[in-house]
Amino acid sequence: MVKWIFDRTLSLVAVVVLLPILLLVGICILIANGAPVLYIQERIGQNAKPFKLIKFRTMRGEEKSPIAASELNRLTRLGKWLRRTKIDELPELLNILKGDMSFVGPRPDVAGYADKLEGDDRRLLAMKPGLTGVASLKYRNEEDLLTAQPNPQEYNDKVIWPDKVRLNILYMERQSLWLDVKVLICTALGKTLKGFE
Repeated sequence: MVKWIFDRTLSLVAVVVLLPILLLVGICILIANGAPVLYIQERIGQNAKPFKLIKFRTMRGEEKSPIAASELNRLTRLGKWLRRTKIDELPELLNILKGDMSFVGPRPDVAGYADKLEGDDRRLLAMKPGLTGVASLKYRNEEDLLTAQPNPQEYNDKVIWPDKVRLNILYMERQSLWLDVKVLICTALGKTLKGFE
């Protein structure tokens, strides 16, 4: 209940405070790249229930691959900056306000990952996906890491994804409001969180 109140209250305040920035970014995308301004994609949410994730559009055409590194050649110039600064994810505040997401938790994945978890790992599905999380802090430069690999999809599936599951389970076992606050602070400062390397 505390996390629910925290998420709803903070997301409402954030949307109101950041509304001018959201509108400005939307106008810039419209001028530079045309419509649509937002990119909406189905992701897997709490209890494996699909929901519509809202982000600012950063690519030409429709994103098709779950591994963004394989489509970086379609990033617009503005899109590269939006992704680098994570501003493209600000519309997800609406997902939090709606109740599909939390501020802190495992990042929402496309079908074929979280919904395919097995055994003890499947308990992660009890959590709402997050705007940020301990795995997001460690892999904040995930696109750069994947781009450097000869086979980004294989590296993601065999190295990054299993490590994200490990980190998210660790977060789940230690979850508290204070931990969420520390994750948010580390996200703002661009740092990893001690104990979740």
